[in-house]
Amino acid sequence: MSYASTLLDRLRTAGVEPSDSEDLKLKKQLLMFAMGLTVAAPVLWFAIYGFMGQSLPASVPFGYQLVSLGTLLYYLHSRNFELFRILQLALYLFFPFVLQWQLGDFITASGFVLWGLLAPVVAVLVYSPRDSIPWFAAYVVLVAAAAGADYYQFADGVKPAPVPPKTIVVFFALNFIAISSIVYFLLRFAAIERDRSQANLVDAHRALQAEQDRSERLLLNILPGPVAERLKQEEGTIADGFADVTVMFADIVNFTNIAEGMSPNQIFAMLNKVFSSFDALAEKHGLEKIKTIGDAYMVAGGLEKDDTTNYSEQIALMALAMRDMLASDLAINEHRLQIRMGIGTGPVVAGVVGKKKFIYDLWGDTVNLASRITSEAVPGMIQVDATTYRRLRSRFDFDPPHTVYLKGKGDTVIYRMRGPKSAEAPRAAVSN
Repeated sequence: MSYASTLLDRLRTAGVEPSDSEDLKLKKQLLMFAMGLTVAAPVLWFAIYGFMGQSLPASVPFGYQLVSLGTLLYYLHSRNFELFRILQLALYLFFPFVLQWQLGDFITASGFVLWGLLAPVVAVLVYSPRDSIPWFAAYVVLVAAAAGADYYQFADGVKPAPVPPKTIVVFFALNFIAISSIVYFLLRFAAIERDRSQANLVDAHRALQAEQDRSERLLLNILPGPVAERLKQEEGTIADGFADVTVMFADIVNFTNIAEGMSPNQIFAMLNKVFSSFDALAEKHGLEKIKTIGDAYMVAGGLEKDDTTNYSEQIALMALAMRDMLASDLAINEHRLQIRMGIGTGPVVAGVVGKKKFIYDLWGDTVNLASRITSEAVPGMIQVDATTYRRLRSRFDFDPPHTVYLKGKGDTVIYRMRGPKSAEAPRAAVSN
């Protein structure tokens, strides 16, 4: 891009930089807008004076235009906005008084010094209300000085330059209309840009809120709600001990043999259908999915500090629903997968592991017992430990106990759950 093209591009964007804040962008646009209006005004004034047959001294207005355009070129070249706005405000402040002194006095200049009011007005917009105070004070001092000079001039009997009263009246009106219009359009432009900026901020806030909500949902899909909240507010390890939790493992039988000959996409689709249906059941029964491990699914109840539900019963109902769904719903289980399940109840330690790609997990003998009970089951069987049996025996039917040897546990008594007791069958059916 050529140098001239670069300057034109900066002129088109009012010298706004990508790194500029919204406030600074607005200030640059406002100052460029004000400068455009004030540079164009002398051309109109010359035309009106000429139409009325009057001659207007050209040196001061033309000099103002040259100096103003010079500051603009310097700004576009250097991008020094601080110096640019100081120079522009100084021109707004001093040029009207210089022109009035050249024309003679307040009357012959038709109150042209009113244009100096642009300096403090624009300073409010491109600096701040506080920073505009010195500019307003300077304007008041200059007006007072000009009035004092006229007062002593008239006191000495010096007559004003002979300007026709019609011309004075017309330009008094024009000066008031022009300066009022410029102030109005500047304030209007500032208000429009402010509203647009606020609208953009609202849109950005909504987009940010939507992204935050999405992140929140993703986090809640990984962690329980209370743990996710603590993770956002706390640093360090998150680990809790629970005296009583019911844990269930579900394991697909002969998964390796079933997956042979299937493509990775087919395996994923098969597991996704089954495990997604398990997720829905976990949510329905108020339970917490912990994780999937290959072809195994882990869920727990009782991880809420204030949980008053019978989570052991809900785990049992979910296990029965999982078994029945796989047996009857071919849309979900088109490959006719079978599962075996193990349930254990007791103390666990729960927490978030690691700092990257973290997961919420459970540890302890209860977890190990539920896992090993699962591996000892046959397809379609739900096995529970003695603690879970005692808690559920009044609501569910079980086969007689039997003893199995579990690694690390030795001989262990377990119970096979058949289903809800006959009186509970209708209620279980409704729950499922």
